[in-house]
Amino acid sequence: MRRICLTLPTNRPCAATIAAVGAEAGYAAAHFGAEVRLLILDSCSPAAYAEHGAAVRSLPPSPGVTVHHLDEARQADFLRRVTERTGYAEPALLRELLLPEALSYGACTDRAFLLAAALGCDSVHRRDSDSRYQTVHGSPVFPVHQELLSLGERAGDAAAHVAETALAAEHTGRRVALVGSSFIGAPSVDLGDMPSTDPDIHHEVVSLWAPAHWSARQKRELVRESFLGAGTRPFERDHSLLTLVDPMRVDMCNVSFHGVHERVPLPPARDTIGSDYFLLHLVRHAGLPGVLHNRNIVNYHTTERRTDQGFLAYQRRFAKFLLSMLYFHSLYEAMARAGDALLDSDGQVRGSAVAELAGRSTALDRGENVQRLDALDSAYRRLGGRYATVADRLSADREQLLDEARSDIADFALLTEAWEELVAAARHTPVTAEPEVSRR
Repeated sequence: MRRICLTLPTNRPCAATIAAVGAEAGYAAAHFGAEVRLLILDSCSPAAYAEHGAAVRSLPPSPGVTVHHLDEARQADFLRRVTERTGYAEPALLRELLLPEALSYGACTDRAFLLAAALGCDSVHRRDSDSRYQTVHGSPVFPVHQELLSLGERAGDAAAHVAETALAAEHTGRRVALVGSSFIGAPSVDLGDMPSTDPDIHHEVVSLWAPAHWSARQKRELVRESFLGAGTRPFERDHSLLTLVDPMRVDMCNVSFHGVHERVPLPPARDTIGSDYFLLHLVRHAGLPGVLHNRNIVNYHTTERRTDQGFLAYQRRFAKFLLSMLYFHSLYEAMARAGDALLDSDGQVRGSAVAELAGRSTALDRGENVQRLDALDSAYRRLGGRYATVADRLSADREQLLDEARSDIADFALLTEAWEELVAAARHTPVTAEPEVSRR
C-alpha cells in the first residue's frame, strides 16, 4: 500500500484547517487506498496547541489515516536523535538550522521531510494554515486527488492520467517529482494597501525581486503576475498538464514532492518569506517532470499582519526575501546551465552539485543588495506612515540584513551537504522516543 505524508506546519491557531486537512486525508485513503500519515507540526502557544489537540481528537475515525500532532519539544527531540545518528561533527548546528528560534518557512518543511522519511512515506503533500479548500456543490476540491494520480509515476505512464502533455521525449522516462497548483484569493505576499495607494511605488518595490540585469519590460511583466497565484476564477472542472512546471504557477500551500525532497532540503533561512520555494526551481532546471493542475486553494491574510508589530515583522521578512534574490537568481541561472548534470545515473538530483553551486553564490558582491535596500528605503519613506517606520527599522538593521542574506545561503549549502545522511538517519529513527499516541 502506498504511504503518503500530508503535512500541515502551523504557528497560528487553525482548528478549522486541521478539520479540513483531516477530511482530505480521509479522502486520499478512501478514494486511492493510500495509507495517510497526517503530520501536524505545531509551533503555537500552549493554549493554541491544546485547541489543536482537541481538533485532532474531534476528527472522525478514518481507516487508513493516522494523525501525528507534534509540538516543538517533540520535534526537537526527534531532531536530536536523528542528528546524533549521523556522523556529522556538529549535530547541534544541524539542529539549529532545522529548528531555529526565529520563524523559518524552509526549516519547518524540512522537518516534515525528515519526519516523512521516519514514517516510511513515499511522498510529502504540504498545506498551509492560512488557506482553505474551494467547494463545488458543497464538496471540497482536494488537491490530493490530482497529486495521487501522477506523483512518483514514470512520466510516460503518468501521461494517461492528465489532460495535456507538453514534455520532451527525453524526459518521459523520468519520474514525476512534483504535482502542484496555486491559489485564488488574497495575494501570497501581503503588501497591504500599497497597490491601491500608490501603484507606481508598488511597481518599484515588487520589481526589486527581479534580477538586476532584467529590462524594464521584463520587470513590468514580473510585477503584473507577481504574488497573484491563479487569480480569482473559481474551480469548475479538472485540468492537468504534464510538463516541466513553471515555479511561478505553483504555491507551497498546494504542492507535493516525490524523491527530490530526500536529496535536497529547502533553504532554512530565518525570518524570510519565499525561502521554501527552492525545490520548485530545482525540479524544473533539473528536467524532472511535474504535473500542474487547477485544484487551487483559497488564500487569505490573517489579522495578525494588520497589527503594528505584525506589519513590521512581515515587512522585514519581505525585505529579506528581496535580498535573498541576489543569491537565488545566481543559483537558478547556474542550475539552468547545469541541466542534466544535476542528476545522477538513476535520474535523481545530486545534492552535492546543488550544495556546490549554493556555496559559490556566497562569494557574490553584495553591492546589488545595497542598491535594493536604498531603493526600498526611498519607496517606503515616500509612502509614509507605517511604511516610514519600517524604513527606520530596516535602516537600523541594514548591515545585519546584508550579512543575514549571505549567511542564509551559506547555511543552505551546509544543510544540503548533510541532507542525504540526515534523511538516511531519519528512516531509522522513531518519531517519538516513547510510544506515540496517534489517532486513526
